[in-house]
Amino acid sequence: MNAADSTVAPPVPMLDVNRQNGPLLAEMERAISEIARTGAFVHGPACKNFEEATAKYCEVEHAIGCASGSDALLLSLMALDIGAGDEVIVPSFTFFATAGAVWRLGAKPVFADLIPGTFNIDPADVARKVTKRTKAIIPVHLFGQCADMEGLAAAAPGIPVIEDAAQAIGAEYQGKKAGSMGTMGCLSFYPTKNLGGWGDGGLITTNDATLAAKLRVLRDHGQNPRYHHSLVGVCSRLDAIQAAVLNVKLAHLDDWAAGREQNARRYAAQFARLGVDRQLGLPQVADGCAMVWNQFTIRVPGGRRDALQQFLNERKIGSAIYYPIPLHLQKCFAALGCQPGSLPHSEQASEEVLSLPIYPEMTREEQDRVIGAIAEFCGVASGSVQRAA
Repeated sequence: MNAADSTVAPPVPMLDVNRQNGPLLAEMERAISEIARTGAFVHGPACKNFEEATAKYCEVEHAIGCASGSDALLLSLMALDIGAGDEVIVPSFTFFATAGAVWRLGAKPVFADLIPGTFNIDPADVARKVTKRTKAIIPVHLFGQCADMEGLAAAAPGIPVIEDAAQAIGAEYQGKKAGSMGTMGCLSFYPTKNLGGWGDGGLITTNDATLAAKLRVLRDHGQNPRYHHSLVGVCSRLDAIQAAVLNVKLAHLDDWAAGREQNARRYAAQFARLGVDRQLGLPQVADGCAMVWNQFTIRVPGGRRDALQQFLNERKIGSAIYYPIPLHLQKCFAALGCQPGSLPHSEQASEEVLSLPIYPEMTREEQDRVIGAIAEFCGVASGSVQRAA
């Protein structure tokens, strides 16, 4: 397909949440209507039901809803009494919230480099960054693949681990679900996530009953009972409307994950068949990991990433860069004194990564267009894309 052909072809979006929500719209509207009828907008039955269902799904004892994935991280750190003078080791190649939560509490985010194949935090670099001030580690299960939890436990024995599983609900590491392996796990239900709501929403998972009880108090101004404040908390409650929507969608999550897996396998097979994999780096899944493909992220070396994205844009094909600037080089963290070149793998990834559409509702024809356009950019004759792959 050339640029002229793209003027008549419909766009291939990076993501289309309406395709997923549409078939479930009537069921979700009924669930919301029940909340409107009862007036149980906060801490109501819908919230309790969703917390219980998610705890079961993630194979943990406790699930505590909150207002966002960012708040889930903040509350988890608060539950560990982390504050000024403390250090928390985090990846640099991730969304801002992971380090932002640490900074907001007056603690110091200590940035670690990534493993080039998976983009996840490198346990070897974590081991180098541990000090007597280290009070927690926050590995991010990036793009839907769990970090090396065994390696992290060996790198920093006895230090609490908060799993940032915002992109990874349903992912597994050595048969264990994301959010079930650390001291706590943090989920996000932002609309673009694999399990997305109709606005912001988050949740914390844990097997520690004492921490669960503390988190329930912290998320509600630190009060229990009402107007009796044992802690200084925040206002971060998962509202019942979001819980109602998520309750409906949770039952379909595994099917959607299977669709993402199918699309990922097809990308990999077609790119290998066409020889595109000799020019671009394809995603790697580590041994023992079951990935849920929140993103299908390729590497475009040689300074050609932005050119490929523009090439796709001209053909009305969506793509995204997660993330263009590693956190250790963000202006707001300049006081930490991190220098360019200090985390070389994170910096290289930020220059090379490009995520392609992979949502489960994507059609074969749309995926064919993505594959064909990338083959064209690489100077490869795509021919007819093999539909059986």
